[in-house]
Amino acid sequence: MSPVNSLAVEPTRDSDGPRAGGGRTGRGRPGGRGDRGRNTRGRWRLAANTGAVLLGVVTAFPIFWMVLSAFKPKGEIQSLDPRPWTAHPTLESFRQVLSVDGFSRYFVNSLVVALSVVVLSAVVVFLAAVAVTRFRFRFRTTIMVMFLIAQMIPVEALTIPLFFMFRDAGRFAPGIGLNTLASLVLVQLAFSLPFGIWMMRGFVAAVPVSIEEAAQIDGAGRTRILWRILLPLVAPGLAATSVFSFIAAWNDFVFAKTFIISATQNQTLPSALLVFFKPDENDWGGIMAASTLMTVPVLIFFIAVQRKLVSGLAGAVKD
Repeated sequence: MSPVNSLAVEPTRDSDGPRAGGGRTGRGRPGGRGDRGRNTRGRWRLAANTGAVLLGVVTAFPIFWMVLSAFKPKGEIQSLDPRPWTAHPTLESFRQVLSVDGFSRYFVNSLVVALSVVVLSAVVVFLAAVAVTRFRFRFRTTIMVMFLIAQMIPVEALTIPLFFMFRDAGRFAPGIGLNTLASLVLVQLAFSLPFGIWMMRGFVAAVPVSIEEAAQIDGAGRTRILWRILLPLVAPGLAATSVFSFIAAWNDFVFAKTFIISATQNQTLPSALLVFFKPDENDWGGIMAASTLMTVPVLIFFIAVQRKLVSGLAGAVKD
């Protein structure tokens, strides 16, 4: 028999072709399970993007309407047929706001209170977060639970007790009593610390202890490790807590109106908005213009810290 004929030639089979015993569709062919999975993920991604756009529009619309009303003439603001545009923009409302007696002083007062709260809260929050994360001491869990409970108490329930507390404290230390900016700084600092400590606790815990141990082996002391090594690593967390502290102190109205009674030179911007609320008719153009001007410092502060806020959150700390 010829050697060629003795070889059994087996027919080749395409890997993408149909297999014997059934008509199943392969993963790489159109209509397969891979395509169905991609189509499902695509629909979910489209739905998520659509929902995010709708949520962004709903969130940004009040800000758009505020800015638009600030530039509208008085007649268009009071019109019974409001329109989402204006053909005759004007700066009259802004000139009216800036001409209010003491507006610049109110602006400076709000800025002093907000920046003081940001600086003080950042220092205290950082040290407290390191203490509850890196050290073991009695009542540590109890203190953290008390911080959490303090966040649940409504501000309105504490306004009157705090008023009497600062009134009595002013008899012994006039610098922190009523009608002072220090009282606003202290009360805003007290309300920003619980949230800040809880938030910073997670950032400090995410830093591996081995980094501090390596620094100790190299001869670094506790103070140097704290400020030169640990602080730069948790800076994004401090930026996040600073944003919340600044917004809360800048927009405060309840405590500013309660504690600043007769010292009009120590009033803040939210209190100055009451000038445009009148018994017969509110000046909505002035209210919207003043609100727009109040929003600008918050945006500037957020832009200043947003790079630190988003940088280093992923992959910045490595063991």
